[in-house]
Amino acid sequence: MPGKDIDRIRARSAWATVKESPVITAIAVAPFVLALGVVWWLFGGFAAFVLLVVLGAVVVVGGKLLR
Repeated sequence: MPGKDIDRIRARSAWATVKESPVITAIAVAPFVLALGVVWWLFGGFAAFVLLVVLGAVVVVGGKLLR
């Protein structure tokens, strides 16, 4: 299946970017970590966990909708 090959290529290139330049990865992830920290500070650990679950669901559903 050609679609699976494209996903593997994208995954490998993303992993290569992370290995080559962790600063770019840190900059890309920083807003999410900051938002999680603020939610944790304001509302506690359970709310931060719920935020993680919701963001994960959005990423999974959004990824499936874009295909």
